[in-house]
Amino acid sequence: MKLFARHFRSLPLAFALLIAVLSGAVYAQLEGGERGVAPLDSSSSFQVNGVMVDVSGPSAELARTAGWRLAQRRGWEKLWAQTHATPAPNLGDHMLNDIVSGIVVEDEQIGPNRYVARLGVLFDRVRSGDLLGVSGQKRRSVPLLVIPVQYAGGMAQSFETRTEWQKAWARFRASDSAIDYVRPTGSGVDPLLLTAAQVQRPGRRWWRMLLDQYGAADVIVPQVRLERLYPGGPVIGHFSVFLGPDAKPVGRFTLATASGQAIPRLMDAGAERIDLLLTQWLRAGRLRPDSSLIIERPVDAATLSEVTNAQGDDPAVSVGGASANSPPLRSFTVQFESPDVGSISATEALVRGAAGVRSASTTSLALGGVSVMRVSFEGDADALRAALSGRGLHVSQTGDTLRIRR
Repeated sequence: MKLFARHFRSLPLAFALLIAVLSGAVYAQLEGGERGVAPLDSSSSFQVNGVMVDVSGPSAELARTAGWRLAQRRGWEKLWAQTHATPAPNLGDHMLNDIVSGIVVEDEQIGPNRYVARLGVLFDRVRSGDLLGVSGQKRRSVPLLVIPVQYAGGMAQSFETRTEWQKAWARFRASDSAIDYVRPTGSGVDPLLLTAAQVQRPGRRWWRMLLDQYGAADVIVPQVRLERLYPGGPVIGHFSVFLGPDAKPVGRFTLATASGQAIPRLMDAGAERIDLLLTQWLRAGRLRPDSSLIIERPVDAATLSEVTNAQGDDPAVSVGGASANSPPLRSFTVQFESPDVGSISATEALVRGAAGVRSASTTSLALGGVSVMRVSFEGDADALRAALSGRGLHVSQTGDTLRIRR
């Protein structure tokens, strides 16, 4: 009996130790250092990849500078060829410096007086767009949450740890793509929510919560399975991509590289091929979001009527300014698609026309992508959503950030 009592008294201590261990495991999963790759912001740039240069000079630094100038000229020629059949106009280095926003080093070898490299050139979308004569009008998909899954050594990994496949999707520049990718960084709660096991769950309730949190309409799961023929030898990547919680197959293909050192380039090529497959599906009308994932937030009819008719029906509201009974003025972030210059002013005018909106101005411009507007509104976020819905806009809301679509 005494022995039983002694063991019984030790149970609370054992339980406390178990809770501490589990808490430490969850903390470790959240606070791991090898996790989280922020996607590159490419909304304001055109990119040309694979520009080869081989330049000699008096020193390594001068050879590299000459190589980058040569890459700007060759990159401009390639960018022009994408939209025109005629030869590219000859631009001086000064003009190219104005329209080039960055150089991406894909691979380089630097010698004492020689520079050999494969580079990518980023062109400012607004400045180069005027020279190219393109408006950036394009059809874009609904926002798609990207959960990259890599199979290596028989184990599936997504955001649980930093993988080469996740890095490739973070490097991928989606500004010129017709697909609206929502790419998590892999930090914060992402390793707990966006796991390799999650992509195998068909239940809609959890998926609705995830998509609403990340501001997406559906999910795509690009997968890669690495196969090494022998240590240090060729690596084969088996790529595939699936759409939605039901894992509808979009396509699959296989790429190979000569050694493990070229795996990042293999992953980049795989991401570009998957983007091409998804774009083909979009053009064919097959990239449609699952209707069972849509979260309907019905706007209360009384609230909508009150907001839309406030200025005409409520005597407490004056046209010249806010009355004593007006709600406090707050600022909100509104995201909207901006395919061309005309869509910017049209969307601003549409938002300014909503009841309760005092000002609306674009703070981040991304022609051909998603721009950001700052809106001053008398009321809370729900009232602003109701006012914008009354203007015929589809509104999705995350805190004080709203995203609108026609």
